[in-house]
Amino acid sequence: MSPRSAVILALAAALAAALPAGCEDPAAPPQFRAEDLAQRGRWEAFLAEAVVVESESRQMTGAEAVTSPWVLMLELGGVRHRGLWKNAQGRMGGYWEGWQYEIAAYRLDKLLGLELVPPTVERRFRDERGSCQYWVDGCMSLRDKEDRGLKIPPRQVPAWNRATYLQRLFDNLIANEDRHLNQILITADWRMVLIDHSRSFRTSGRFLRSLLYSAKSPDGPKLMSELPRAVVARVRALDFAAVRSAVGAYLTDEEIRAVLVRRDLVLDEIGRLIKVNGEAKVLY
Repeated sequence: MSPRSAVILALAAALAAALPAGCEDPAAPPQFRAEDLAQRGRWEAFLAEAVVVESESRQMTGAEAVTSPWVLMLELGGVRHRGLWKNAQGRMGGYWEGWQYEIAAYRLDKLLGLELVPPTVERRFRDERGSCQYWVDGCMSLRDKEDRGLKIPPRQVPAWNRATYLQRLFDNLIANEDRHLNQILITADWRMVLIDHSRSFRTSGRFLRSLLYSAKSPDGPKLMSELPRAVVARVRALDFAAVRSAVGAYLTDEEIRAVLVRRDLVLDEIGRLIKVNGEAKVLY
C-alpha cells in the first residue's frame, strides 16, 4: 500500500459519513460545513485511488440519465462509498455533453469558495477516462421536495435563499443550461448540493450576451439578491491565468475566455442590484 493510501485509510472511517451527516448547528448555512471542506482533498484521493467493486456497481439508464453514468461502489481498505462516473462526450439528446466539465465545475467552485459541488476527479473505468463525483447520501432532490409539498423550516429559509443566490451566480458563470430541480439536492439539514454540470461552459453567442439568471430572465426575474463579499471579490479577481490554474486542461482557451465574458456580465448585474437596493442589502 502506498503512503498516500495509508493516509487515506487512516482518515476514511472518520470521513465516511462526513458529507451527508446531519448538522448539529441549526443556523449553519445549507452548503458543506467547514469540517466537510477540510476533508475534500482526501475524498478526492479516495475517488481517484479506490478499487471499483464491479459486482455492486450499476449503470443508470432512462429518460433522466441521458449520459448513462455509472454508480460505482468504491472500496479502499474496507471503507466503501459510491461515486458517480461519467464519460459523456459529444452531442447526446440534442445537447453537447462533456465529462470534463464536471471536473472544471468542481474546481471553479473551490476557487470561488462556493462550497456547493461535491468532490469530483478524473479516473479511469474500464480503460476509459471520465469524471468521478462523490455520491452524497441521504439527500432528496428539489423535485422530490416540490412533489411531496415539503416546506423549508422557517429558521433555514434565509440560509437556503442565500444558497440559491450562489447557485444562480455559479450557473451564470459556467453557463449551465441544464439546471433543473433534479440537479439540486437537499441534505437532511437543508444544505444545498449541486450536481450534473456536463452541459456547462458554453461558448455560443447567446451565452456571451446575457445571463441565465437576472432581472431579464425569460420566466421572470431570478436575481442574485444577496451574495458574500468574499465571493464577489473572488469573482472580480478572476482572470485567464487564475481560471487556467484552477481548471487545468479541462477547459479550452475559448471556454475560459467565455467564463471571463460572463464574469463581467455577472459583475454588471451585481452593480445594478447594488445601485437599486444599496450595497448593505446585496453584499454581506
